[in-house]
Amino acid sequence: MAWLQLSEETKERITRIIDFSRIAVNYGYLPLIIYLGYTRSNPRPSLIRYDFLALSRRGRSMV
Repeated sequence: MAWLQLSEETKERITRIIDFSRIAVNYGYLPLIIYLGYTRSNPRPSLIRYDFLALSRRGRSMV
């Protein structure tokens, strides 16, 4: 890209933005997919209620 001259500061900023974006996608993609699956599915899953019922059937308490 000879027609586009970037300063060293601009190159460093672009590099930092790309690195941050990579990290955000790596750590945020799977939780986003799980969240969307829980909130958009029909019927909605309820793992917390299931765990509570399973423990209460065994005679244990959640607290």
